[in-house]
Amino acid sequence: MDFLSAITSYNFLLNALLAAVLSGVACGIVGTYVVSRRMVFLGGGITHASFGGIGIAYHFGLNPIGGAMVFAVLSALGIELASRRGRIREDSAIGIVWSLGMAVGLLFIFLTPGYAPNLMTFLFGDVLTVSRSNIIALAVLVVVLVALMAGAGRQVMYVAFDREFARSQGIRADAILTTMTILTSVAIVLSIRSVGIVLLISLLTIPPVIAASFSKSYLHISFWASVVAVVGNIVGLYVAYKFELPVGVSTIILLAIALFIVKLLTLPSVRGRRASSRR
Repeated sequence: MDFLSAITSYNFLLNALLAAVLSGVACGIVGTYVVSRRMVFLGGGITHASFGGIGIAYHFGLNPIGGAMVFAVLSALGIELASRRGRIREDSAIGIVWSLGMAVGLLFIFLTPGYAPNLMTFLFGDVLTVSRSNIIALAVLVVVLVALMAGAGRQVMYVAFDREFARSQGIRADAILTTMTILTSVAIVLSIRSVGIVLLISLLTIPPVIAASFSKSYLHISFWASVVAVVGNIVGLYVAYKFELPVGVSTIILLAIALFIVKLLTLPSVRGRRASSRR
């Protein structure tokens, strides 16, 4: 059965396709923010810290995604609060939360009797296990992110690049920082099923870097990063279906190859040779 026929025949594959599109848009938008702030480490910290919430939720028989959401949001807000008040450097706070979250998750999983089911799907992703409720949550998140970019995209850009300049322009930088921190945490947790904790940082980073090779406008980069992430997710899903590979692994490898090709084609020497040949 070919890929298109399989999508129309199996609900789980249709759910996987919808999750690929929605998570691509969400990660493209928040990934541009994270990369622009030069805080990719923040995305990695939130991603790995969420594992603490997964472990706690498993131990008490709760929804692991809900546990990850609470833990990720609280961790991200804690990092922002600690760094904003100058009590601890931001990179140090991220490193502490990163390792502490993983340790807490492993501790509670170890204390849980029996084997923790589906643990690997959280670490490395399994888009085929995405539920309808997860898709609805992703759709709501995408609507919120798109509305925010349409209404306050310029303010978000100012805060991402220089929060002090943003404050001097009368922008409520702290409110935007808090909002984007929460939305980034939510996007990360809702995308865990698609790519996994270990690989998610690449989905946040590679598409904006590719988009930034062709544009210097923040809003344009956000748009094209979302396009790149969506295309990468869909092609990764197709390759995984065709060759029976893990979806997250296929997606990240394809995006990494695309990044290598784009950077190779945009090298100054290559651009110079192409311009000379046109003349």
